[in-house]
Amino acid sequence: MTLTLRVLAPDKSVFDGTADEVILPSTTGLLGILPGHISLVTAIDVGVLRVLCNGQWNSIALMGGFAEVENDDVTVLVNGAELGKDIDANTAEVELEQAKTEFGQLEDQPTSTERLKAQQNLNKARARVQATKNES
Repeated sequence: MTLTLRVLAPDKSVFDGTADEVILPSTTGLLGILPGHISLVTAIDVGVLRVLCNGQWNSIALMGGFAEVENDDVTVLVNGAELGKDIDANTAEVELEQAKTEFGQLEDQPTSTERLKAQQNLNKARARVQATKNES
């Protein structure tokens, strides 16, 4: 038995195929999905979705959204997504360092809008780097 996985962003279909296992970055922690999983809807955090296909793990950087699991169909609707194999690891590392610096410079403004945006940028940059490292 396999799962049917669809990862959809507003501008494209990022993944549409079968999977043996899916690990979702839900807002309450990592959520493993295997064939026969109960139906559910969950919020997706900025993070890395892992997909096991034919014994190989693949990664997709997700930028928040929702997922629905029903009858071995997993549909993930997100604000943005990138396949880990399509992300340039060096560029992602540089962007992560820039995001860390930007966030650190706003340390004295814990409630500012700029700091919240910097935190979001840091989370996204971290997810992109993790997606490049999780490719097997």
